[in-house]
Amino acid sequence: MMRHPIASLVETALQAAAAANELNTSPFPAVIIGTPASPEHGDFSCNIAMQLAKAERKAPRQVAEIVIRHMGNGNGLLAKTEIAGPGFINFFISAEAWHSALLEIEAQGDAFGRTSAGKDAKVQVEFVSANPTGPLHIGHGRGAAIGDSICRILTATGWDVTREFYYNDAGQQIANLALSVQARCLGIGPDDPRWPADGYQGEYIKDVAESYLSRETVHADDQHVTALGDSHDLDAIRRFAVACLRHEQDLDLKAFDVHFDVFTLESSLYSEGRVDDVVRLLGENGHTYEQDGALWLRTSAFGDDKDRVMRKSGGGYTYFVPDIAYHLAKWERGFTRVINEQGSDHHSTVTRVRAGLQALDRGIPKGWPEYVLHQMVTVMRGGEEVKISKRAGSYVTLRDLIDEVGRDATRFFFIMRKPDSQLVFDIDLAKQQSPDNPVYYVQYAHARICSIFENAAEKGFTAPERPRADGIAALRAPEEMQLIKLLAALPDTVDESALHFEPHRLTNYLSELAGCFHSFYGKHRVITEDPDLTGARLYLLKRTAQTVKNALSILGISAPERM
Repeated sequence: MMRHPIASLVETALQAAAAANELNTSPFPAVIIGTPASPEHGDFSCNIAMQLAKAERKAPRQVAEIVIRHMGNGNGLLAKTEIAGPGFINFFISAEAWHSALLEIEAQGDAFGRTSAGKDAKVQVEFVSANPTGPLHIGHGRGAAIGDSICRILTATGWDVTREFYYNDAGQQIANLALSVQARCLGIGPDDPRWPADGYQGEYIKDVAESYLSRETVHADDQHVTALGDSHDLDAIRRFAVACLRHEQDLDLKAFDVHFDVFTLESSLYSEGRVDDVVRLLGENGHTYEQDGALWLRTSAFGDDKDRVMRKSGGGYTYFVPDIAYHLAKWERGFTRVINEQGSDHHSTVTRVRAGLQALDRGIPKGWPEYVLHQMVTVMRGGEEVKISKRAGSYVTLRDLIDEVGRDATRFFFIMRKPDSQLVFDIDLAKQQSPDNPVYYVQYAHARICSIFENAAEKGFTAPERPRADGIAALRAPEEMQLIKLLAALPDTVDESALHFEPHRLTNYLSELAGCFHSFYGKHRVITEDPDLTGARLYLLKRTAQTVKNALSILGISAPERM
């Protein structure tokens, strides 16, 4: 909200200085507006003078003086500018400009915080992509929360987002799933010596078997399958089990308010000949060779630490080959920007897939696709790690968490740390109704403001839609100004979150905003004997409630009016 006007002022000043032959650099570098480490150094800062100093053969402070001389105050936007340190330009926003930010929040309403940075460009985000072999576990849950939040944030910044779910429906894990369901159909349990060596033992396998024997029809978001009921038809069991568990995943994701636009099956890459085509193209481009009975790809020529096996000596492609085919299909579908959100165990896949795509010589950029890799989640209750789920048997499911602490808390906790940092999910904390619980603390700020409005209405006060200018000008207390500054920071925070794929920037922002509101409320009466001041403070809180609601909405989290 403030960075762009300041950047425009600096850019105009640079052009004016160039026209006056005081600066000669052309073209000028992009103007980056940052935030000083200390508030006493201003509201914003810029290092453009230090960037230009060498080319201009001038001291940075001298360049800064030239820029400031041609800049002016931006029609009242700036109270003053200062040169600090080696040549930083520090900007102090005028109180009137901060007050006008409240009017802008009112004007934008539910759209406040959303920007047009993406300019309707297409982007595809692949996330979750869990094989249908069991309920979604907490790792999938964190991936779903991060991936979905990235999609929401990109949408909020003007990108045309396609959400995609890719899964294996025919590999060894799926074969083990089919054998496990078949064993249950035949009355064989996990304790029986005839149980498959790598079979899945959760209670859900028994549920799938009973549904298959009952010849039920399963409706998943991407397929519909009716069971044949024949315990000896392993292929029919496989198809039904995959559909059944995909349906279960759909239910988990819908309970989490996550949806997808496209589902892609790994088997389709083989049936459509895409995997064979990729292998042929790589060979024709001279990037494959035979050794020890296996087919290798020269990934070391494209940044990998060593070459990788594509086709094993015993036959069958390694897992990254269909991944190359899948990503080539994404590129051919017109997605020049693709973001993959995956677990950290996919780290080695990044280099191999990118190397394979480069070897295809199809004009795909080196850093394509982009990746966000999340770290592991540890679930704690009563100070001890929770490892077992009644339903899944060997791990904690996403549904377990949602059922116990609710969707909002689960989503907030999963995204409140940087994706590449490990996360401890404390169930006891997530259920607390106290300031120690970050999601409760934020939601309570919104509910508390709503209760203030109700109390004000009972005393005959309403939040004015547009108080007099001198009424808004009454908002001068440090806590009021700090609150206004934080409100105005939402659009920049959303843009930064989109740029870095870091939803935790928004949860951090919300926590800071909630803390600022609670601090203001603890020091100042909202309903006072001065009707103008009361009106101005009610107006401020109405904009605060709007901003909290908007930020939570972008993350898919509710803003309750009562708690």
